[in-house]
Amino acid sequence: MAECKRCLLLEAAELDTLNSIKVRIDKLSENEKADDELYRKRLDECKSCDHLISGVCMKCGCYVEFRAAYKRLKCPNANDRRW
Repeated sequence: MAECKRCLLLEAAELDTLNSIKVRIDKLSENEKADDELYRKRLDECKSCDHLISGVCMKCGCYVEFRAAYKRLKCPNANDRRW
């Protein structure tokens, strides 16, 4: 199977990993968690980034669905932050 460039985990059919991440996101406190609108905006930005491959940010190695859920975190691309 070819790598899915600019795909989130859901789109790359990585449902086991996505479900594991969702469980971890659900455990975040409301103070830590980005609201739904911010979360969706961040994921939309990630989907248009050349550093996204199969749901993983190649700048930091994180799953973007998880990183985007943290209110305090920023896009790891210091030269071209998208959020």
